[in-house]
Amino acid sequence: MASTAMQEPTRLLLTALADEPRHGYALIKEVEAISSGRVRLRTGTLYSALARLQEQGWVEASGEEVVDGRHRRYYALTDEGGAALAEEAARLRSLAAEADRRLALRTRSVPA
Repeated sequence: MASTAMQEPTRLLLTALADEPRHGYALIKEVEAISSGRVRLRTGTLYSALARLQEQGWVEASGEEVVDGRHRRYYALTDEGGAALAEEAARLRSLAAEADRRLALRTRSVPA
């Protein structure tokens, strides 16, 4: 599991794989969509990250196919990767709740 906060690209890749396996180009497009266009992974960055996530046991290759003469390898989230993503989501929810709590206190304490 994650012992520290995940880097945003890692979190986005795991999120992109949480619902179904995807091939490289689909992952690039899904990360872009999830981040509302803020994060655009380059091919080299994507495959380096996928190799690292495979080494960690969070992602695995789940199949291959040839489409229009192009080779596609699909990647899937492992159970361990799903647990790491769930832990990160809980961490972010806790942080957001604390920020909301403190902002509410600030609003009440600001003189009119």
